[in-house]
Amino acid sequence: MSDATTHPRQARIVLVPGFWLGAWAWDEVAARLREGGHDVVALTLPGLEPGADPAAVTLEQHVAAIRDAIGEGPAVLVAHSGSAGAATIAIDRAPDAVVHAIWVDTCPVVDGAAMDAGLEGDGLALESAWDDELEGGSMRGLTDAQLATFRERAVLEPAAILREPAVLRDDRRLDVPQTLVATAFSADEYRAYAGQGASFLAGLAEQRALTIVELPTGHWPMWSRPAELAALVAERAA
Repeated sequence: MSDATTHPRQARIVLVPGFWLGAWAWDEVAARLREGGHDVVALTLPGLEPGADPAAVTLEQHVAAIRDAIGEGPAVLVAHSGSAGAATIAIDRAPDAVVHAIWVDTCPVVDGAAMDAGLEGDGLALESAWDDELEGGSMRGLTDAQLATFRERAVLEPAAILREPAVLRDDRRLDVPQTLVATAFSADEYRAYAGQGASFLAGLAEQRALTIVELPTGHWPMWSRPAELAALVAERAA
């Protein structure tokens, strides 16, 4: 009989960027995680490649890309901002494959939720939201060089990602261990806004295994505080 100890397989870390971004948005975080010996996959979701046709993209394609990266698990799924809808659906499809979900300044969605069902056109452009993002403080902590790179590399967010509703069927997703990383708002503010009925936080109340941790900065901690975010992800992955 062998004396060898059987070790659980290491969880793959799947990094999903929010609106306007590709895998490149995670470069610093991914590099730090790989240096720590982690298996990391950073995604560029369909329609977010330079030159892609955003009008041809569906929410299901985003879900499928995340689901493929998760595989049979185990996986730690890290979703930033507007990728929350597709990430929630992916967890709903494979709750046993995701050992931890990390929501970076965002929140899992509820069944039937759509971010902007009335959005017109082929997609949402960063430029249309730039002034509001700056004035609202979401860009806190970013250097001039980072802001310039953001504007230069951002692509149109496909309209279907905002218009199409989430369809959720498996309540086991609510028991997946989850961490909400509060950056632009504090944990207390997140809870207060959820209590006041903020639609983008509707999923907070139904989760059964979610904790909130604070990483004070703006809405883009993968750029403003990459070392701290990578350490937090690595801790959850362990």
